[in-house]
Amino acid sequence: MVDVLALLAGLGLGWTIALGVLAESSGSLSATGGLLTAAGRIAGLVAAYSMVVVVLLVARVAPLERAIGQDRLVRWHRKLGPYPLFLLGAHAILITLGYARAAHDGVLHQLWELIWTYPGILASAVGAILLIAAGVTSYRKARRRMKYETWWTVHLYTYLALFLSFSHQVNTGASFVGHSTNRAWWTALWVGTLAVVVASRVGVPLWRSLRHRVRVVGIHPEAPGVVSVVLEGRRLDRLPVGGGQFLQWRFLRRGEWWQAHPYSLSAVPTSTRMRITVKDLGDHSQGLAAMRPGTWVAIEGPYGAFTPDTRRTDKVLLVGAGVGSTPIRAILEDLPEDTDVDVILRASDAPSLVLRDEFAEHLHRRRGRLHEAVGHRDRVPLDAAALGRMIPDIADRDVFVCGPDGFTEAFVHAARAAGVPRDQIHHESFAF
Repeated sequence: MVDVLALLAGLGLGWTIALGVLAESSGSLSATGGLLTAAGRIAGLVAAYSMVVVVLLVARVAPLERAIGQDRLVRWHRKLGPYPLFLLGAHAILITLGYARAAHDGVLHQLWELIWTYPGILASAVGAILLIAAGVTSYRKARRRMKYETWWTVHLYTYLALFLSFSHQVNTGASFVGHSTNRAWWTALWVGTLAVVVASRVGVPLWRSLRHRVRVVGIHPEAPGVVSVVLEGRRLDRLPVGGGQFLQWRFLRRGEWWQAHPYSLSAVPTSTRMRITVKDLGDHSQGLAAMRPGTWVAIEGPYGAFTPDTRRTDKVLLVGAGVGSTPIRAILEDLPEDTDVDVILRASDAPSLVLRDEFAEHLHRRRGRLHEAVGHRDRVPLDAAALGRMIPDIADRDVFVCGPDGFTEAFVHAARAAGVPRDQIHHESFAF
């Protein structure tokens, strides 16, 4: 899947560059400012194509998310995201310099002329500002200082930015003016991207929400600062969801209906019930404990590749730290009955072992084993030596781990040191 996508993306990039090159002639290149203008046009084309790829990576296409995993797609999105912005900057600078040299004009005056007299340039400039805002808020330091809702809203403007820039591309781009085939291909690319985004982010979620008619029926405390939200609906067992996956939840109440938040299922859905278990981390999660039963819920998903389907053996170690135990609980329920299961639950104190009694009940029925690692990590380490004593055959098991990023990274390192092959370690980051 990854190789096929990379091939298609590479072919598209090659054709995009070819559009820019073929639009030039020896006369245009040798004219005053011609090389600068040509380079600017190619930079603009590549920037636009790159933005399409960056958007599609996080378009929430369910088969893509299931095959690759949302965390990998988001990681690729973050790595590629800055390059369209750099190319947009190069496009604006090179085009302005090229036009200024051709007109024997000053750079600032030429920039003013471009913005106010050329069709679509002003809208594109506004779009570029919106894209820069989305890019700046994606940097880790900026993201940590922002509420999820603010970050999410800023990123919605990415779609507006792309819309504003499209008319400028096809109406003034040298590769498209007078070239109907090129224009048709470029339009199909952008309209196709729009169709994928609308279908994945609006169409399918709307259809599933109307079909399953999910609403809140109960709120139950599970641990200090942790509550389970019990939801009721129709034909919920027909959702194409596996243990360990998550959905985007939109609770339809005043002031929050427009916000979607990612929460993992903490139990495999039945025909009429499903459940999420959430820790109070501020922002949206803080208000879930006070939510009224009867609140309607719109759903989007499921997403993620953190499921039992990825295991390679019939022996499994499940590891959950804090509220990270919730998808682990769903994975445990979704494993075949003949699976040999060990579970490690990590918490700073016993009351913080989320869903501990449910784990114990399931493992007793399965004849599995529950290990509780309670206390400060210095006193109760989960290093390679400790894992070897706790799970002597750990190297023969598939390991599923979920928890805070720091814990997950450290545990993966310990598991590798304990002999677990890399392809038998499964984890997925749920951070955005």
